[in-house]
Amino acid sequence: METTVTDAPDAGRYEIRNGDTVLGIAAYERRGGLRVFTHTEVDPDAGESGLGSRLVRAALDDVRSRGERVVASCPFVRGWIERHPEYADLVARAEERS
Repeated sequence: METTVTDAPDAGRYEIRNGDTVLGIAAYERRGGLRVFTHTEVDPDAGESGLGSRLVRAALDDVRSRGERVVASCPFVRGWIERHPEYADLVARAEERS
């Protein structure tokens, strides 16, 4: 399966797709230079593990390329960053969140 991850800003989410089929989403809210990730969901019938990780990695790489920071309200995104400390620098400090 060849997947792509794209930002769908009008929908407030990143999407992982196989062609025209959306296999998963990472929803976010924009707050200035922050992306607050609120929910991640992958189609359980997609039949391939690792889609959520690919989705989050690509989303965070995009956030980094834009010079933005992250608030990981979504437990999946928060856990993924904890397991990949090379992305910890993207997490907004408390004073940036207010």
